[in-house]
Amino acid sequence: MQFRQSKRFKRLNGLFLFMVVLPTLIAVLYFGFIASDVYISESRYVVRSPEKPASTGLGLVLATAGFSNAGEEAFAAKSFVESRGALADINRAGEFAKAYTAPHISVFDRFNPFGLTGSFEDLYKFYLDRVRVDSDVTTSISTLTVRAYSPQDALRINARLLDLAEQTVNRMNERGRKDMIRFAQVEVEDAQARARSAGVALAAFRNREGVVDPEIQATSQMAMISKLQDDVITTQTQLNQFRAFTPLNPQIPALVNRLTTLKGAIREQMGALAGGDRSLAASAVQYQKLFIEQEFASKQLTSALASLQEARNEARRQQVYVERITQPNLPDAPLEPRRARGIFATLALGLVAWGIASMLLAGIKEHGQ
Repeated sequence: MQFRQSKRFKRLNGLFLFMVVLPTLIAVLYFGFIASDVYISESRYVVRSPEKPASTGLGLVLATAGFSNAGEEAFAAKSFVESRGALADINRAGEFAKAYTAPHISVFDRFNPFGLTGSFEDLYKFYLDRVRVDSDVTTSISTLTVRAYSPQDALRINARLLDLAEQTVNRMNERGRKDMIRFAQVEVEDAQARARSAGVALAAFRNREGVVDPEIQATSQMAMISKLQDDVITTQTQLNQFRAFTPLNPQIPALVNRLTTLKGAIREQMGALAGGDRSLAASAVQYQKLFIEQEFASKQLTSALASLQEARNEARRQQVYVERITQPNLPDAPLEPRRARGIFATLALGLVAWGIASMLLAGIKEHGQ
């Protein structure tokens, strides 16, 4: 019986050494002597716009200064920082790769320690493990975190990535301004062409018809017809009086001729006013159409010019800003790895695993007996 207990104790003791002592010793060796110090540089920024309405959190504070958060641009900046383009920019002349392949970095933390995974895609995966951008959807504050194996490298990479994020927002802003002005300029050119065409059509109509404004000319002719009709009435009255009292008056033939002439003039004026395709009434329809088209084109041109001026005024001021809340810091002490926590976590997990394995082995043996 005592022999069996001794054998069981040896078995359990061996299991304890394998599942608890050995992993803990490896953890002590790694965290105590092998793992490289990790320095973390952090910066914070917010992208804001004077155009968009503010709502909550920091947006309300910024809104008091006439600004609000610009979510789309903030996510665009975040996307660029986490892109291959950002890595290619900061890795010009291999600067990023050199920072993570220095000899003082342990083989477990170094990039491509054995020279087998040195492609750009491998470097990009390594980059995503060392660079991170977290965005708070409530305040729109973005936090850029860079992990490196020296304080200077962490600061330099963070500062460069922050500059790239700002350049991305500025580039989008510049493109938006140019597009706004270009579209407004195209509208002005189209409106100018329509106004020019309408003016030429109206001038050609006036030259062809010999009419400046049919409405004004018709008013003048109506006044003339009215005067002629007054003369006809006066002449007819005189003629009637002469025929009634002095039939042989020598002025009667002159009055008859005058009356005939006046009536002919009235018929001529009435024909010019509303008597055929060449009359003022017929010309007024076409004139009114051309005049309305010219007025509409002129108003469109005025509106387009106002829009162009507004677009230029908007372009003079930057629409979107990157406001740096905290500049990249130069870490004075490593924050990772957390050596003591790593060792104790390994010990705790080993004890849990050893306890479970011990119970399983005991249950299997009892079941076998």
